[in-house]
Amino acid sequence: MSNKKAIVLLSGGLDSATVAAIAKAEGYDVYALSFSYGQRHSVELTAASRVKDQLGLIERRTANVDLRTFGGSALTDNIDVPKDRDEDTMDSDIPVTYVPARNTIFLSFALAYAEVIGCKDIWIGVNALDYSGYPDCRPEYIAAFQAMANLATKAGVTEDDKMSIRTPLLNLTKAEIIKAGIELGVDYSLTISCYDPDPSGAACGHCDSCYLRKKGFDEAGVVDPTRYRETGD
Repeated sequence: MSNKKAIVLLSGGLDSATVAAIAKAEGYDVYALSFSYGQRHSVELTAASRVKDQLGLIERRTANVDLRTFGGSALTDNIDVPKDRDEDTMDSDIPVTYVPARNTIFLSFALAYAEVIGCKDIWIGVNALDYSGYPDCRPEYIAAFQAMANLATKAGVTEDDKMSIRTPLLNLTKAEIIKAGIELGVDYSLTISCYDPDPSGAACGHCDSCYLRKKGFDEAGVVDPTRYRETGD
């Protein structure tokens, strides 16, 4: 084992699986952190476990924080997930699948975990291109959180090595992300991106996340291994 540790926020989706593979390829011992937050697509946690095993990560922990307490999102409340939207509509506003302050909450948990295990690098799969309008996926947000992390932690104020929020996918298209993951051996059939899958994990094929995933595989020239409900496969 190396001495470099990385905490990767691992949802079980395409992006986070790719981030975990990149961190491992760069020589990090990868500690995965997932969240059970009352999400309607909780089957993603099973996918995260599969990804952890496939990539041979050091460990995976799941933090429980029930964001249904507040709701306010189609992922954590009784609000319909938008379906069959075109890209112009997706780009027109912040969608109802945005979970209020989710990345801030997740990164804060990761920051606490990092301090405990002596880790300086937190990796997250945010993307500023195919990000569906989420404000907490923007580069300026990541920079602000990193600055806060080094002000708010014992490690940040007492040690020379500062906390770093690593975002290797920030400026990549979904197709570029998929190509990078394929080169690193990611098995995307183990991942799930859908916001509204059925209990077995079959993707709806119509939500924004399914649209972007399909588009990414098509543009990458890679067969989409996703199991969609509409195809019955």
